[in-house]
Amino acid sequence: MKSRIVLCFLLFSLGCYSQNEGRINTSALKKYIDERKLPGLIAMVARHGEIVCCEKYGLMDVDKPMQFNAIFRLASMTKPVTSVAVMMLYEQGHFKLDDAVSTYIPEFKDLKVFSSLDKDGFHLEAPTRSMTIRDLLMHTSGLGSGWGESPVDSLYRTADLSGGSLHDMIRKLARIPLLYQPGTKWVYGRSTDVLGYLVEIISGKSLDVFFKENIFIPLKMQNSGFCVPKEKVSQLAAVYCPDDSLGLKVIITDTSDISKPPEFLSGNGGLYSTAEDYMAFSQMLLNKGEYHGVRLLKSQSVGLMTANHLTKEIMPEDDFFGPLMKGMGFGFGFAILTDTTRADWPGSLNSYWWSGSGNTYFYIDPKEDMVMILMTQFVPNFYYPVFREFREMIYKAVQPD
Repeated sequence: MKSRIVLCFLLFSLGCYSQNEGRINTSALKKYIDERKLPGLIAMVARHGEIVCCEKYGLMDVDKPMQFNAIFRLASMTKPVTSVAVMMLYEQGHFKLDDAVSTYIPEFKDLKVFSSLDKDGFHLEAPTRSMTIRDLLMHTSGLGSGWGESPVDSLYRTADLSGGSLHDMIRKLARIPLLYQPGTKWVYGRSTDVLGYLVEIISGKSLDVFFKENIFIPLKMQNSGFCVPKEKVSQLAAVYCPDDSLGLKVIITDTSDISKPPEFLSGNGGLYSTAEDYMAFSQMLLNKGEYHGVRLLKSQSVGLMTANHLTKEIMPEDDFFGPLMKGMGFGFGFAILTDTTRADWPGSLNSYWWSGSGNTYFYIDPKEDMVMILMTQFVPNFYYPVFREFREMIYKAVQPD
């Protein structure tokens, strides 16, 4: 671990130079800092298992320069970690992917599906088939998010689903109808939180303990977890948002409870981590389940996770992600690039990626044997095209094998 940190600093001082790749210059990203659009960021790239770019710009908090060991709120980049945990249990034979979720979570046995709403109230119908674990992994479960305009979304918004434990969330979800029939539509929602609860039920361990014992310790991800230890709170990056007069302003600085494990362990979006830690996790995926002699998953399982499982009829292009999902399919926790022409961005077919609401981002290209990670803390996500520009400058610099 220390050797990788030293390598990062060395590469930074050399302007991200690698004899294999030539010069990878990400200094164009600094304009976001200079124009007060973003507070600070870390850009990191690995190819053929070696760090070939590691740069930091701007601030991690007011008057505190960005550091390579800065800890970021991962938000939805938690989802791939939860999906890996589920697949580890799958490999151990605890369930089949097409098992009904209600087999393990009995509260879901009587779920109904929303049909319509009129003056007489909600109209519901029986599901045409059971929600499966595969559905949860692909976001085709019928579970919503609370972000949409459906009457069901309004129920999500008033249910306080994150108030309490994961089991409390399950009991509340069981009282809300499904937004659509399982398996018929991709909707980004609460599916991965339910997967987190499934990990707890099957393993007999809390989600934070399972992650630590089975993923973080084996991969030496020493700065990852659902809370930040008191001795590392100074590493935590503040969260910013746009401000009309100042360009940007801090909106999250309170760290009073950050060192206490939360009651609600969100597999959807509760983790903290560093660029270096997430690089180790991403490299494990790129290596088909193995990293530095430690194997978390079989190569076949990673292949299953990173393949597209959705048809064009199920995968939308008009939800809140908008054009980001054009040319994309979805695997078990990742968007999968299936059509480079329709996607209109550089990248190899079957590359996979995801992002977090605080503008954290990772992108894995198996064909080029490459991982890209960009970390900042700014909401809303995709407010600026920084991820696209980062990806484009890396592909321009990479020399084909």
